[in-house]
Amino acid sequence: MSLDTVKITVDGKDFYTKKGTTLEAIAKEFEKDFKHPILVAKANNSLKELNYKVEKPKNITFLDLTSKEGNKIHINTLVFILSVAVKELYGIKYDICSRHSIDKGLYIGTNFVLTESRLEDIKKKMEEIINEERPIAKLNVDRLEARDYFSKIGDKSKVNILKYTTNSYITLYKLGNYYDYFYTRMPINTKYVKEFDLTYISKDGLVLRFPTIYNSDTIKEYQDHPGMFKAFKDCSDWAKNMNVTDASLLNDVVSTGKIDEFIRINEAKQNNELLELAKRIKNNGELKAVLLAGPSSSGKTTTSKKLCMFLKSFGVKPLVISMDDYFVEREETPVDENGKPDYECLEAVDLKLLDKQLQELVSGEEVTLPTYNFLTGKKEFKEKAKLDPNGIIVMEGIHALDDKILKNSNGKNVFRIYISALTELNIDNHNCISTTSNRLLRRIVRDNKTRGHSVQKTLSSWGEVRTGEEKYIFPYQDNADYVFNSGLLYEIGILKTYVEPLLYSVDPRDSCYEEAKRLINFLGFFLPIPADAIPQDSVLREFIGGSCFYE
Repeated sequence: MSLDTVKITVDGKDFYTKKGTTLEAIAKEFEKDFKHPILVAKANNSLKELNYKVEKPKNITFLDLTSKEGNKIHINTLVFILSVAVKELYGIKYDICSRHSIDKGLYIGTNFVLTESRLEDIKKKMEEIINEERPIAKLNVDRLEARDYFSKIGDKSKVNILKYTTNSYITLYKLGNYYDYFYTRMPINTKYVKEFDLTYISKDGLVLRFPTIYNSDTIKEYQDHPGMFKAFKDCSDWAKNMNVTDASLLNDVVSTGKIDEFIRINEAKQNNELLELAKRIKNNGELKAVLLAGPSSSGKTTTSKKLCMFLKSFGVKPLVISMDDYFVEREETPVDENGKPDYECLEAVDLKLLDKQLQELVSGEEVTLPTYNFLTGKKEFKEKAKLDPNGIIVMEGIHALDDKILKNSNGKNVFRIYISALTELNIDNHNCISTTSNRLLRRIVRDNKTRGHSVQKTLSSWGEVRTGEEKYIFPYQDNADYVFNSGLLYEIGILKTYVEPLLYSVDPRDSCYEEAKRLINFLGFFLPIPADAIPQDSVLREFIGGSCFYE
């Protein structure tokens, strides 16, 4: 060891390197241990680009696209390369708009007519940019100069969002002759993001496909999901009608004092949709059971209770059953790969009893329903139930869309609803808001408010929650007869007031710190919105409190 060397620790092993060595140079010694190119690194728990020079002792973790942070960086870099490819091919006014996730990819809109031939040209141009190994430079730019630049290239979304920041300087990334903003880090060179594909959808849209955390070895072939696509399109059309398609336009509503009315319009629209859904169920005389499922923090409980309320208004008598009451006895619960009880797998549900009792209820028989005792791990049979002649079974559960549920029933008797908090609200044209981030904000608030969980606990367990969704919910979403969007265009401004203080409590040494920082940066684009105007029956009340459906 000498004065010009510094100790680094990589994956628990100590090494010595010359002071001023870049993370990129160090990464070359470890890239053989990764299936995919190293994109960035964590140095003492803080994300750093690979051109960062190590001057002091550091604990270093290298990240590729199989990591949560790396995957976001990989996707954003592809969006950057895609936008530059379009401009270099057709001109500076041609642009794309990141819209939403779909089938392990990202749906991208275009402001020009897209053809399959053009798509091939765009793909070749992207490959050219990647193979040329172009540098991606990080710059601190005067905010007003940045606004002038984005104004000249016609990017109104970025011009508008910069109106709502008071920072003198902002961070931009430069690729070729073009600058852009992303609220994640970037790799220092295009050569690190070679894995992608493009799928033609229509004259104004494509799907950008890439490896994911859950499918990192290959790029999944695109599969159409018409129900989800329609739900997103309906959401997009309504956002355009409201003229609230990005964060700056929502901020305009807040800053001009019109947010209370906008909240009421949002709530009326969602209630009207649910009322029409209840009418559709009522008018279908063959239906005997409504099954609801959706990912975490989609507002399933409030939605199912409101649906029952609307059904009652039409003279229908819902019989509410919880799938959680049909768990197998605890000693029969399957275990996961780590030997821990797996309560989320389908085998944790007593399918024979569930199917038998639902069939008996549909046939007009009286049954004694179970109540699962989570303390003893056993079902207790106390409550008798019989379906009214004007009744319908309403059951919510993680596996409600799985076709193994009620597989012996007449398909015409069952109506399946997929619930998720979808949004077409963007930060700007190149930074969309993922449904996952929206749901995570909801869960942080609810976990803290109702369960006393720290933000660290929620963030650290989110990966397991997402894994369960990928296994047991998303594969069955196409089985739904209806996709109900529980998202509200105004909600991030509301959630900001509850979440932001919690995120600031995360210690920089905590493994969740970078995710907390990402969410803080994300929320920084939104003005806070007070919750006073939110009605008691709003799905958002399930998370922030004050719901009329909870005691």
